[in-house]
Amino acid sequence: MGTQITFTAYTHDDALALRSFEQAAAEFHRLDALLSVWHPDSEVSKINRAAGEAAVAVSSETLQLLLEGRRFHDWSEGRFDLSFGALSGLWKFDHDQDNRLPDPKEVKARLQLVDYRKVKIDEAAKTVFLPVAGMRLHLGGLGKGYAVDQAVKLLRAAGLRDFMVQAGGDLYVAGRKGDREFRVGIRDPRGPASSYFGFLELSDMTFSTSGDYERSFVHEGRRYHHIIDVKTGEPSIALRSATVLAESALLADGLSTVLMLIGAEKGLALLERLPGAGAVLVDADNRVHVSPRLRGRVKVLRAPSPGL
Repeated sequence: MGTQITFTAYTHDDALALRSFEQAAAEFHRLDALLSVWHPDSEVSKINRAAGEAAVAVSSETLQLLLEGRRFHDWSEGRFDLSFGALSGLWKFDHDQDNRLPDPKEVKARLQLVDYRKVKIDEAAKTVFLPVAGMRLHLGGLGKGYAVDQAVKLLRAAGLRDFMVQAGGDLYVAGRKGDREFRVGIRDPRGPASSYFGFLELSDMTFSTSGDYERSFVHEGRRYHHIIDVKTGEPSIALRSATVLAESALLADGLSTVLMLIGAEKGLALLERLPGAGAVLVDADNRVHVSPRLRGRVKVLRAPSPGL
């Protein structure tokens, strides 16, 4: 899944914790093999290879995630689109890559292949069909969140009560850390990795952050990053970071990306329609926005650092 997975438990039974961690890690590997485009035999890779030719039978899990994609697609006014895989390879954000801007003509041509509304999902037959050759699905916006949720279920079923699961920017905290709730920091988008401008305490919740700083580069005074707005074919520009609290990691994972795409004003309005969800946003002008549901819970220590 392109990230580091961390499990932490607060228990006197070390053997139980280690057994549980092994089960949760195995679940991450299983879902990675099922959903990742980096595995040629994954169900998503098989769907992509058959684009324009045939429908592909998939598992209930893959089917459900693709159906979930419709919800986020609607919330984002079409900007969150699981068929963005057609743009893969145009933008390169890894540190060892040549971070040149892609040819605008190539971006425009690839955008013609991005439209989640065209994906044919047959729930009864459990098949998925991409009707145009060259279309590509990519579950990068939801897969990690779903995997975190599944790992949490396994750890609870094994008997753990107080623990954390972290997969990159997706963090779930269960129970308590000693005699208090977990204290989690909100990263400064322009500070070092260990720098936080705020924090809050929570339990049995997901804390998911999307930002323009993890995989990015600066070119001629503009930061380019890995969250692509399919309306333009370029990185989103509305926010520097979006931190979402929700009861499920899948919801928080998808929402943090949606908010990066639609910005603070529309994002805060969306959150008010979703019971239990809240967010802390840093916009392009470095202003901090706290959704009404989180006001009084979030402690903002200082302004985020300035800079590109």
